Amino acid sequence: MKVAIAGLGAVGRVLAQRLTDGIPGLTLSAVAAGNFDKARAWLDAHGITVPVVSLVEFPLYADIAVECAPPEILEQICRPMLEAGKKVMVISAGALLPRPELVELAKTGGGQIIVPTGALLAFDAVTAAAEGDIHSVRMVTRKPPKGLSGARYLVANHIDVDGLTAPKRVFAGTAREAAAGFPENVNVVAALSLAGIGPDRTMIEIWADPALSRNCHNIEVEADSARFSFSIENVPSENPKTGKITALSVIAALRKINAPLRVGT
Repeated sequence: MKVAIAGLGAVGRVLAQRLTDGIPGLTLSAVAAGNFDKARAWLDAHGITVPVVSLVEFPLYADIAVECAPPEILEQICRPMLEAGKKVMVISAGALLPRPELVELAKTGGGQIIVPTGALLAFDAVTAAAEGDIHSVRMVTRKPPKGLSGARYLVANHIDVDGLTAPKRVFAGTAREAAAGFPENVNVVAALSLAGIGPDRTMIEIWADPALSRNCHNIEVEADSARFSFSIENVPSENPKTGKITALSVIAALRKINAPLRVGT
């Protein structure tokens, strides 16, 4: 399977290196990036000899594209691949919520959008519970202030998280509202809502906590089949808004596509 990567940031670089080192059944075939020269220089420095191409060219090079880019260009990544009946793996799950037409395009064109597990421990349990009746899903996210600084919601509401000396709740609302206000910070709740009861019934609180060095998520699910809760503490990557486990989740999801033994839903 030929894999193209859109974006060479904290996640894209890890994925490019791992694919180059070798993952059975997968080959890195192309890369797209906002800065062509910078991307080419990084690839050359790491001995990665794949072309840097435009997003519209992805279907010519790849069977699946992995989105590791700013959420505002999600459609530019997805549309060419889905129109060609191919697959896209989406990390910016929050950017999917206001774009249901991309899911419809996948349906009509024979393509597929894949959202990897990422930071969502027990993703399979939520997906399974959704086959029955989920009554409620509640999530509390706590991050170091630098992992939230500059978020759209904070800027619009004049909320300052710099210099905090105690935890501060900066948001409470639905997953849809959180995805719109924190497009680069809480993709995990968007993925949770897509797996479960949707973005308008999935509730979230977001806290900035200066005592933390990790991104912490606590989730409680009440369903007719089970009641469960889980928590995870993610080590931030070089980008404080993204956990190290995100790139590893993408790699695991790619392995699963063609694996002779597939574990998990």
